[in-house]
Amino acid sequence: MNLKEAFRYQNKLQSFMDEAKGILDSDSNVTRVENTYLRHKVIAEAEDETIISTPETEYSEQITDVALFLLYLLKEKEQLFAAIRRAKNALDVDMDSEVSLNATRQSVARTFKRMNDLRNSEQTTTNGGTGYRFNAEGNQISYRCDVRRVTTINYDRKVIRAQLGRLNKQADETSAKIDLCLVTSKVNYEPPFDVNASFAEAFDAYTETARA
Repeated sequence: MNLKEAFRYQNKLQSFMDEAKGILDSDSNVTRVENTYLRHKVIAEAEDETIISTPETEYSEQITDVALFLLYLLKEKEQLFAAIRRAKNALDVDMDSEVSLNATRQSVARTFKRMNDLRNSEQTTTNGGTGYRFNAEGNQISYRCDVRRVTTINYDRKVIRAQLGRLNKQADETSAKIDLCLVTSKVNYEPPFDVNASFAEAFDAYTETARA
Protein backbone atom coordinates (compact mmCIF):
# COMPACT_ATOMS: atom_id res chain seq x y z
CA MET A 1 0.00 0.00 0.00
CA ASN A 2 1.02 3.64 -0.38
CA LEU A 3 0.96 6.33 2.30
CA LYS A 4 -2.49 7.52 1.34
CA GLU A 5 -3.89 4.00 1.77
CA ALA A 6 -1.87 3.56 4.98
CA PHE A 7 -3.38 6.69 6.54
CA ARG A 8 -6.85 5.49 5.60
CA TYR A 9 -6.15 2.09 7.15
CA GLN A 10 -4.76 3.79 10.23
CA ASN A 11 -8.10 5.55 10.69
CA LYS A 12 -9.90 2.23 10.18
CA LEU A 13 -7.88 0.56 12.93
CA GLN A 14 -8.60 3.45 15.26
CA SER A 15 -12.33 3.28 14.57
CA PHE A 16 -12.33 -0.45 15.43
CA MET A 17 -10.37 0.27 18.61
CA ASP A 18 -12.89 2.93 19.58
CA GLU A 19 -15.75 0.50 19.02
CA ALA A 20 -14.07 -2.24 21.04
CA LYS A 21 -13.30 0.18 23.87
CA GLY A 22 -16.91 1.36 23.79
CA ILE A 23 -18.05 -2.24 24.36
CA LEU A 24 -15.58 -2.80 27.19
CA ASP A 25 -16.27 0.56 28.86
CA SER A 26 -19.90 -0.34 29.51
CA ASP A 27 -20.45 -2.08 32.85
CA SER A 28 -23.57 -3.79 31.51
CA ASN A 29 -21.42 -5.54 28.91
CA VAL A 30 -18.56 -6.69 31.12
CA THR A 31 -20.62 -7.73 34.16
CA ARG A 32 -23.52 -10.11 34.68
CA VAL A 33 -26.30 -8.64 36.80
CA GLU A 34 -28.99 -10.83 38.38
CA ASN A 35 -31.92 -9.34 40.26
CA THR A 36 -33.76 -11.82 42.47
CA TYR A 37 -37.20 -10.79 43.68
CA LEU A 38 -37.65 -12.41 47.10
CA ARG A 39 -41.41 -12.84 46.80
CA HIS A 40 -41.52 -15.95 49.03
CA LYS A 41 -40.53 -13.87 52.06
CA VAL A 42 -43.66 -11.78 51.59
CA ILE A 43 -46.11 -14.36 50.28
CA ALA A 44 -45.64 -17.95 51.36
CA GLU A 45 -47.10 -19.48 48.22
CA ALA A 46 -45.10 -17.22 45.89
CA GLU A 47 -41.81 -18.27 44.37
CA ASP A 48 -38.68 -16.14 44.12
CA GLU A 49 -37.93 -14.84 40.63
CA THR A 50 -34.48 -14.13 39.17
CA ILE A 51 -34.13 -11.83 36.19
CA ILE A 52 -30.84 -11.35 34.36
CA SER A 53 -30.24 -7.85 33.05
CA THR A 54 -29.88 -7.62 29.29
CA PRO A 55 -26.43 -6.44 28.15
CA GLU A 56 -26.10 -3.64 25.62
CA THR A 57 -24.06 -5.59 23.08
CA GLU A 58 -24.28 -8.80 21.12
CA TYR A 59 -20.70 -9.52 22.21
CA SER A 60 -21.62 -9.96 25.87
CA GLU A 61 -20.62 -13.63 25.75
CA GLN A 62 -17.31 -12.81 24.02
CA ILE A 63 -15.99 -10.02 26.20
CA THR A 64 -12.60 -11.67 26.74
CA ASP A 65 -12.25 -12.10 22.99
CA VAL A 66 -13.15 -8.43 22.46
CA ALA A 67 -10.45 -7.43 24.96
CA LEU A 68 -7.89 -9.58 23.15
CA PHE A 69 -9.09 -8.18 19.82
CA LEU A 70 -8.45 -4.68 21.15
CA LEU A 71 -4.87 -5.65 22.00
CA TYR A 72 -4.51 -7.20 18.55
CA LEU A 73 -5.67 -3.96 16.93
CA LEU A 74 -3.20 -2.01 19.06
CA LYS A 75 -0.37 -4.26 17.89
CA GLU A 76 -1.44 -3.82 14.26
CA LYS A 77 -1.52 -0.06 14.75
CA GLU A 78 2.01 -0.13 16.19
CA GLN A 79 3.23 -2.11 13.18
CA LEU A 80 1.50 0.22 10.74
CA PHE A 81 2.94 3.30 12.47
CA ALA A 82 6.42 1.81 12.18
CA ALA A 83 5.89 1.01 8.50
CA ILE A 84 4.62 4.57 7.85
CA ARG A 85 7.64 6.03 9.61
CA ARG A 86 10.01 3.95 7.48
CA ALA A 87 8.16 5.01 4.33
CA LYS A 88 8.38 8.67 5.30
CA ASN A 89 12.09 8.36 6.06
CA ALA A 90 12.64 7.02 2.55
CA LEU A 91 11.14 10.13 0.96
CA ASP A 92 13.33 12.95 -0.34
CA VAL A 93 11.23 15.47 1.62
CA ASP A 94 10.28 15.79 5.28
CA MET A 95 6.57 15.28 4.67
CA ASP A 96 5.37 16.07 8.20
CA SER A 97 7.26 19.37 8.21
CA GLU A 98 6.04 20.23 4.72
CA VAL A 99 2.42 19.54 5.68
CA SER A 100 2.74 21.76 8.76
CA LEU A 101 4.52 24.53 6.86
CA ASN A 102 1.96 24.44 4.08
CA ALA A 103 -0.88 24.80 6.56
CA THR A 104 0.89 27.89 7.92
CA ARG A 105 1.37 29.30 4.41
CA GLN A 106 -2.32 28.83 3.68
CA SER A 107 -3.24 30.56 6.96
CA VAL A 108 -1.07 33.56 6.11
CA ALA A 109 -2.50 33.57 2.58
CA ARG A 110 -6.05 33.79 3.98
CA THR A 111 -5.03 36.86 6.01
CA PHE A 112 -3.42 38.47 2.95
CA LYS A 113 -6.49 37.70 0.83
CA ARG A 114 -8.73 39.47 3.31
CA MET A 115 -6.42 42.48 3.20
CA ASN A 116 -6.31 42.37 -0.60
CA ASP A 117 -10.11 42.36 -0.74
CA LEU A 118 -10.44 45.49 1.41
CA ARG A 119 -11.27 48.73 -0.42
CA ASN A 120 -11.24 52.43 0.40
CA SER A 121 -14.74 53.59 1.18
CA GLU A 122 -16.79 56.57 2.23
CA GLN A 123 -20.27 56.58 3.71
CA THR A 124 -22.49 59.07 5.43
CA THR A 125 -24.75 58.12 8.33
CA THR A 126 -27.69 60.45 8.69
CA ASN A 127 -28.01 61.79 12.25
CA GLY A 128 -25.30 59.40 13.33
CA GLY A 129 -23.52 61.93 15.56
CA THR A 130 -24.40 64.10 18.54
CA GLY A 131 -23.14 67.43 19.80
CA TYR A 132 -24.02 70.11 22.31
CA ARG A 133 -24.67 73.84 21.95
CA PHE A 134 -26.10 76.69 23.96
CA ASN A 135 -29.47 78.07 23.02
CA ALA A 136 -30.57 81.68 23.22
CA GLU A 137 -31.35 81.30 26.91
CA GLY A 138 -27.84 80.05 27.61
CA ASN A 139 -28.90 76.46 28.26
CA GLN A 140 -26.85 73.58 26.89
CA ILE A 141 -28.86 71.41 24.54
CA SER A 142 -27.96 68.43 22.38
CA TYR A 143 -28.32 68.17 18.66
CA ARG A 144 -27.73 65.51 16.03
CA CYS A 145 -25.66 65.70 12.87
CA ASP A 146 -24.65 63.51 9.96
CA VAL A 147 -21.39 61.52 10.18
CA ARG A 148 -19.17 60.97 7.20
CA ARG A 149 -16.96 57.90 7.64
CA VAL A 150 -13.92 57.57 5.39
CA THR A 151 -12.01 54.27 5.44
CA THR A 152 -8.59 54.16 3.79
CA ILE A 153 -6.23 51.19 3.67
CA ASN A 154 -2.87 52.00 5.23
CA TYR A 155 -0.68 49.43 3.50
CA ASP A 156 0.74 48.82 0.04
CA ARG A 157 -1.87 46.70 -1.73
CA LYS A 158 0.59 45.84 -4.53
CA VAL A 159 2.97 44.26 -2.03
CA ILE A 160 0.17 42.29 -0.35
CA ARG A 161 -1.22 41.12 -3.70
CA ALA A 162 2.21 40.03 -4.93
CA GLN A 163 2.99 38.12 -1.72
CA LEU A 164 -0.47 36.51 -1.79
CA GLY A 165 0.22 35.21 -5.28
CA ARG A 166 3.62 33.91 -4.19
CA LEU A 167 2.18 32.14 -1.15
CA ASN A 168 -0.65 30.55 -3.14
CA LYS A 169 1.76 29.31 -5.79
CA GLN A 170 4.15 27.86 -3.20
CA ALA A 171 1.28 26.23 -1.29
CA ASP A 172 -0.12 24.68 -4.48
CA GLU A 173 3.28 23.34 -5.51
CA THR A 174 3.88 21.88 -2.06
CA SER A 175 0.41 20.30 -2.00
CA ALA A 176 1.10 18.67 -5.37
CA LYS A 177 4.44 17.36 -4.08
CA ILE A 178 2.79 15.95 -0.95
CA ASP A 179 0.01 14.33 -3.00
CA LEU A 180 2.64 12.70 -5.21
CA CYS A 181 4.46 11.34 -2.17
CA LEU A 182 1.21 9.92 -0.80
CA VAL A 183 0.46 7.87 -3.91
CA THR A 184 3.98 6.85 -5.02
CA SER A 185 5.40 5.85 -1.62
CA LYS A 186 5.64 2.22 -0.55
CA VAL A 187 4.46 1.21 2.93
CA ASN A 188 5.60 -2.27 3.84
CA TYR A 189 2.52 -3.43 5.73
CA GLU A 190 0.09 -6.25 5.06
CA PRO A 191 -3.43 -5.38 6.26
CA PRO A 192 -5.12 -8.23 8.16
CA PHE A 193 -8.56 -7.35 6.80
CA ASP A 194 -10.13 -5.19 4.11
CA VAL A 195 -10.34 -1.46 4.78
CA ASN A 196 -14.08 -1.62 4.06
CA ALA A 197 -14.72 -4.47 6.50
CA SER A 198 -17.17 -3.94 9.33
CA PHE A 199 -16.26 -4.40 12.99
CA ALA A 200 -18.18 -7.69 13.05
CA GLU A 201 -16.34 -8.99 9.98
CA ALA A 202 -12.93 -8.03 11.34
CA PHE A 203 -13.74 -9.50 14.77
CA ASP A 204 -14.97 -12.78 13.26
CA ALA A 205 -11.84 -13.03 11.12
CA TYR A 206 -9.67 -12.44 14.18
CA THR A 207 -11.46 -15.01 16.36
CA GLU A 208 -11.30 -17.65 13.62
CA THR A 209 -7.56 -17.10 13.21
CA ALA A 210 -6.99 -17.04 16.97
CA ARG A 211 -8.82 -20.34 17.44
CA ALA A 212 -6.90 -21.93 14.57
